[in-house]
Amino acid sequence: MARETFYITTPIYYVNDLPHIGHIYTTVVADTIARYKRMRGLDVRFLTGTDEHGQKMDRSAKQRGVSPKDLADQVVSRYHELWKHLEITNDDFIRTTEKRHHDGVHAVIDRMQTKGDIYKGSYGGWYCAGCEAFYPETQLVDGKCPDQGHPVEWLQEESYFFRLSAYQDRLLAFYREHPEFIRPESRYNEVVRFVEMGLKDLSISRVSLKWGIPWPGDPEHVVYVWLDALSNYVSALGFGSRKTALYDRYWPAALHLVGKDILRFHCVYWPAFLMSAGLPLPRQVFGHGWWLRDERKMSKSLGNVVRPDALLERFGPDALRYFLLREMTFGQDASFSDEGFLGRYNADLANGLGNASARVLAMARRYFEGRTPTERCEDNAIRAKAAEVVGRWRDAMDAFEFQRALEAVWELLTAVDGYVNEKAPWGIAKAEGASSPRLHRVLYNCLEALRLAAVMVSPVMPAMAGRLLAQLGVADQRLDDQALAWGGLPTGQPLGGEGVLFPRADVEAFFGEAKVDENTKPQTGAPAPAEAIAPAPAPAPAPVAQPAEADQIGIEEFARVKLVVGKIRAAERVPKSKKLIRMDVDLGEPTLRQIVGGIGGRYEPEQLVGRQIVVVANLKPATLMGVESRGMLLAASLDGAPFLLGVDAEVPPGTGVK
Repeated sequence: MARETFYITTPIYYVNDLPHIGHIYTTVVADTIARYKRMRGLDVRFLTGTDEHGQKMDRSAKQRGVSPKDLADQVVSRYHELWKHLEITNDDFIRTTEKRHHDGVHAVIDRMQTKGDIYKGSYGGWYCAGCEAFYPETQLVDGKCPDQGHPVEWLQEESYFFRLSAYQDRLLAFYREHPEFIRPESRYNEVVRFVEMGLKDLSISRVSLKWGIPWPGDPEHVVYVWLDALSNYVSALGFGSRKTALYDRYWPAALHLVGKDILRFHCVYWPAFLMSAGLPLPRQVFGHGWWLRDERKMSKSLGNVVRPDALLERFGPDALRYFLLREMTFGQDASFSDEGFLGRYNADLANGLGNASARVLAMARRYFEGRTPTERCEDNAIRAKAAEVVGRWRDAMDAFEFQRALEAVWELLTAVDGYVNEKAPWGIAKAEGASSPRLHRVLYNCLEALRLAAVMVSPVMPAMAGRLLAQLGVADQRLDDQALAWGGLPTGQPLGGEGVLFPRADVEAFFGEAKVDENTKPQTGAPAPAEAIAPAPAPAPAPVAQPAEADQIGIEEFARVKLVVGKIRAAERVPKSKKLIRMDVDLGEPTLRQIVGGIGGRYEPEQLVGRQIVVVANLKPATLMGVESRGMLLAASLDGAPFLLGVDAEVPPGTGVK
């Protein structure tokens, strides 16, 4: 039995400049949906690509002193690098300069001409090169295009026209019969109102521009960019060639993903072209919102776009993918800021997912000699929570509500933390020993919940999901519906290697480096040269401020501080204190040293046992909450949170630190 097909497309991106966060967002969303649909067992075809014709491209190439094709080749290489870095799983990449696309465009035009829907005439109107569109004078705002505020110019020339006006009633009837065709609902209403206002015939060729696909049988004309560009969705499947197996298998598309600014072209012009050509219409067009900066749509002409290089270099693709899908309600606008990204990164990834997994895995390694538990628990609160979360996650993913889907997963992670605090595995181990069946069942529940979380986030963060599953000892990392059933974690198997999933970001240092990097950029309004298309290097480190002379100390004074390596042998919370933890520390002395540290806000006592730390061993004793402390451990402080300084395990306790 043939599997259900799911053909998903992004818009083809214009290559007159480098890709930015808007391009990344649409492509990451498409990749997430494609991965999810593959998990559900569908036969997926995922297409993206580049739009390389038109006036903007011609002008940009002239500004750079290169040919349009050379500029396209340079920018397209950057897209390929970026999609590889972001682990985009597209099955095809279409370029409008390819022969297969030219053949497809000519085949569509031939069908439209046979239908009698194309005629030659003369056209005059206000043309926006930025949007590649004409606008009636009544729609202009302060003499500029109404969509993005670009300047317009009056163009009048001979043109081929498409009888769009003849399709007004057919389009309205189609919308009524297929209300799911345009999503979200607000976009549906917007398109219907536009068509109800009346449609005029559409100019679909140019004689003043030579960079484009020649009109079949009339090389003085080139095909207007939107008829050219929209046809990519079928030309990429072989339409117009002798090889139509992909077209027969995957068309009509299940989903066109587009930004709301090009909704009209996909929901009015494209279906009308297809009706004229006698081809099936796509099942759905989803017009998502814009990423805003300073409350304005990001635009290359406005100079407020976000380039991805610095964030990708510093935090990796998974963190950026997560932020984009977690921060924006799909279909609405959202604001992008580095502060918002870093806040989400530290709260959700470093602290939430990172700490939950590190905490549970550390106990499993310690209590079970680096293996998964040998006892399962079939009836427990975490299993019930996981079943509820998996159901909500699946419903949200089916509805493209990625924000809600991720919220559900993080509810499960929060439940794991609460479950650990309630069951106190360290207490069970102390009272009953590491072989306690109850200890095994409790930690199995936690590890299995982490496995399910990894599977659920895999469409959004594929690399991280693979690392977490490997740490959990899951050798068969299949990602399908069966992987979402409880009990998939193998028992008694070796856990994978250790490693921090998401190191906490130093917000202050990041912005210090960004400021240094910004101050070193050349200040110019000229277009980026071709060599600027290479990936940006990592930001230069911020300079370290030198202390004032009065604050400096001599080497003799520093030598009075005795720093030694210590190993924590036992740890427990100080009663009635939220932050203080009492530790028995081995400093290579005949007896263990009792040290009290205010680190309980970040560390659980069981996380500390066995850690190698650095201790000030000759500090005068102090009493904290009635407990004597005979030394001080060293920790870095980040946003008020302590991070213990560590030493390699092979260094014995008592070794001096210089």
